[in-house]
Amino acid sequence: MGIGADKKWLFTLFSAAFLSLSLLLLLSVSSFISPKPFPSIINHGPHHPPSFSYYISGGRGDKDRILRLLLAVYHPRNRYLLHLGKEADDSERVRLASAVRAIPTIRSFGNVDVLGKADPVTYMGSTNLAAILRGAAVLLKMDGGWDWFICLSAVDYPLITQDDLSHAFSFLKRDTNFIDHTGDLGWKEKQRIQPIIVDPGLYLARRVQIFYATEVRATPDSFKIFTGSPWVILSRGFLEYCVLGWDNLPRTLLMYFNNVMLSQESYFQSVACNSQEFKNSTVNSDLRFMMWDNPPKMEPLFLNSSDYEQMINSGAAFARRFEMGDHVLDMIDEKILQRGRHRVVPGAWCTGRSSWLTDPCSQWGNVNVLKPGPQAKKLEDAVSNLMDDLKSQVNQCK
Repeated sequence: MGIGADKKWLFTLFSAAFLSLSLLLLLSVSSFISPKPFPSIINHGPHHPPSFSYYISGGRGDKDRILRLLLAVYHPRNRYLLHLGKEADDSERVRLASAVRAIPTIRSFGNVDVLGKADPVTYMGSTNLAAILRGAAVLLKMDGGWDWFICLSAVDYPLITQDDLSHAFSFLKRDTNFIDHTGDLGWKEKQRIQPIIVDPGLYLARRVQIFYATEVRATPDSFKIFTGSPWVILSRGFLEYCVLGWDNLPRTLLMYFNNVMLSQESYFQSVACNSQEFKNSTVNSDLRFMMWDNPPKMEPLFLNSSDYEQMINSGAAFARRFEMGDHVLDMIDEKILQRGRHRVVPGAWCTGRSSWLTDPCSQWGNVNVLKPGPQAKKLEDAVSNLMDDLKSQVNQCK
């Protein structure tokens, strides 16, 4: 009995030792192939590269598009908020959030969020503007370090890396706003500004399109209306002004544009150009590449591989619109972003080996350094020309 008990005790001891050794080996292998458990320290401020907050929106069926766009614009120094409109199913939002969490680098840095309670987005209605302002307020509250707010949709795609973008913006004053705008309303005055529209998405749970009031109203004379592209790059200071409204201009204009068709094409333009504090920091460009029919329709044309050379030589930071899965997106990934399938864009922060089996961004070093590529020079030149226009007051808030 005594010998049997000894053998049983020894068997238990060796089994425990074997399991401990196996667990130690497993943890060693996991630590070798997985990202570092603690992110690199992220530095913000005027003596460090600028960082960006992204509000990326889409509708029903846009989960995969939004995820691909997120990977194409991802950088650990930035902050991201993803929004699938109310017409999308909750299950699609859950799948998007799960797909984001499944990316080890993003999970480690924890800088991407998906809005769980979706906002209604009515075509041509003011709910679009309300959703953008909510997204901006969330990003302002969640992160105090970013410098510029960038609004993208699921049909957009970058033409530069985030190292390129941060490098080009390093030479700018951080109060600079990129807002395509004009005070020459033309046909829009009678067709967009004077008609009174109501967006039922503001007060009805079901989806209903906008409708027109029987009356029209005169063009305002207490402030001047400007209009332009809804796709903006806004400084943190200007966005705080729009959200907090420490004078009444942003709030007054928001109440007015509640009943204006496509209010997101006029709100930020009108606030900036009617503000003494911000009108001199407004660059007349959205830094987007788009192609239009002649005469232009409501949306730009879909871009494809035949537009590739024109796109990359434009000096634009982003382009739109793209159809889902179009080959030109693969061309941009391969030739410009150097991004592998289901991977983030590699930057100077990525220190892992690059191969078809290994993601270079599975390991990282200093996330505060930049390595701009060939597209950075084109963007830098385009921004420099725009800043010359700003200094000479050409096309600024006129």
